Amino acid sequence: MAGRSNTLSPLPTANARLGAGDDRTSISSHCTPNYQNMKYSVLDTFAGAGGFSLGFQWAGAHIIGAIEIDEWAGETFQFNHPNAHLIKGDIKGITDEQILDTFGEIKPHIILGGIPCQGFSICNQNKGDRQDSRNYMFQDLIRISSLLQPEIIIIENVPNLIKAKTTNRQLVIDLIMSKLRHLGYQVNYQILNATDYGIPQVRKRLFILAHRCDLTHPFPQPTHTTSNQTELFTHNLKKCPSLWEAISDLPDIDAGEGAEEMEYNKCPDHEYQQILRNGSDRVFNHKAMKHSQRLVQRFASMGWGDSTSDVPNHLRPLKRNSHQFSDKIYDQNNRRMSPYKPCNTIPASFYANFVHPYKNRNFTAREGARIQSFPDWYVFKGKPTVVSHKLLEREGRLAEKHLCQYNQIGNAVPPLMAKAIAENLFKQL
Repeated sequence: MAGRSNTLSPLPTANARLGAGDDRTSISSHCTPNYQNMKYSVLDTFAGAGGFSLGFQWAGAHIIGAIEIDEWAGETFQFNHPNAHLIKGDIKGITDEQILDTFGEIKPHIILGGIPCQGFSICNQNKGDRQDSRNYMFQDLIRISSLLQPEIIIIENVPNLIKAKTTNRQLVIDLIMSKLRHLGYQVNYQILNATDYGIPQVRKRLFILAHRCDLTHPFPQPTHTTSNQTELFTHNLKKCPSLWEAISDLPDIDAGEGAEEMEYNKCPDHEYQQILRNGSDRVFNHKAMKHSQRLVQRFASMGWGDSTSDVPNHLRPLKRNSHQFSDKIYDQNNRRMSPYKPCNTIPASFYANFVHPYKNRNFTAREGARIQSFPDWYVFKGKPTVVSHKLLEREGRLAEKHLCQYNQIGNAVPPLMAKAIAENLFKQL
């Protein structure tokens, strides 16, 4: 596949999230996007923290609105996209009248939908579970699209969606494509890998693209490679940043250290770091979790690539409220990442998945955000972590069930990936 030049263009800065009426005197007016000159308007359904929207904004689109059920994720979206109209609530309970009253006069050109993937995810032992209601939420996205009639609809999900079936044994992907075609769209889908667009994370995601106009190239060509070899199809591609090239300039903190807002104490030493610092004089959400001395010792015993299953016997995890060793050791928990490679996929619960390549602690939320390609000025609201959602459901504490900072980051579409998709489309529209 032929490559293309990838000199990364400057991204909107921290100031770009401020609305026209913001009175913070330190803000330079020329840094705020001129929405009147933005040709394409976007509505983001299942918006989460807003990574999908941010990528399209970076490409020059105007984010007119979003729909999000979670309070903390909605707060994050609204803080970073203050000019967008956010509807907070369950999409199933949002009526046709509400949609038309809110967005009917400013109909979006593009509707985005990172529909919940937990029912399809390979991390879910019941992957493809036909009884999981989250597997059918795409129908509300299609309902809203039928009302607003956008030019483009983009659905994002995990690759496993291709294998999922309905209760009638029909492939879900076939059902989605059939419904979109019924609305008059041409439909393409493709699995994209984040490393192909300069994001330091092996993250494969399925994108379904419905479009009314003809597109010669529905999806963007790769701009980066993880290969160290000069090959026929990669010689024009840039090297994808490694994990360390993504996070090495962040403030140096140990377990239990850091803060929700910190000033930088190191200079950037890679283009990727410079891009994600753009316009920010500080970093947010860089607070390391507190670890017991025994857990720190366990991490200290681990080399790159090791996980909890590789530690010496005396450092194995213990049973809850016991001094006996646990019989359950999860190979994917607390794996120490290599600094010289892209990170493994950042999931919604990544606070327990990875160990820093050099520090004896888990990643901070900001380190996860860097790996996902969020800029440093992007602030994540809510608590860093929360009690297990399954425990809250068992105990009937549903009012405490929110998406924490780690959840919001792990659920997001990487903004630079979304930007690549948007730029490819805008060149053809």
